[in-house]
Amino acid sequence: MTKNWPGFIRPLETVDEAVDRLMVILEDEHKAAIAIMQENELIGLHFGLGSAIRNAFGLHEPDSKLLESCGVAHPDDAAGTIIQVLWRTLQPSK
Repeated sequence: MTKNWPGFIRPLETVDEAVDRLMVILEDEHKAAIAIMQENELIGLHFGLGSAIRNAFGLHEPDSKLLESCGVAHPDDAAGTIIQVLWRTLQPSK
């Protein structure tokens, strides 16, 4: 899933920036798989996509503006927030 993740020029600072980046780097098949999940199933992405987000987006860095933007103190929770916003973004408009 993370083979297309390029190095980042500058650290991401907001949840919206993180979701925008994911929308570019995730393959369409992965976005489609996330889109059809039920919200309560998103926890299943914790070790795969969540781990990739935590590592690639620097959520373990003590001065991470992205972590601060997520409104939580722990990188695991921040990755969950980003995944949830990504999932909402992928939901069809009603």
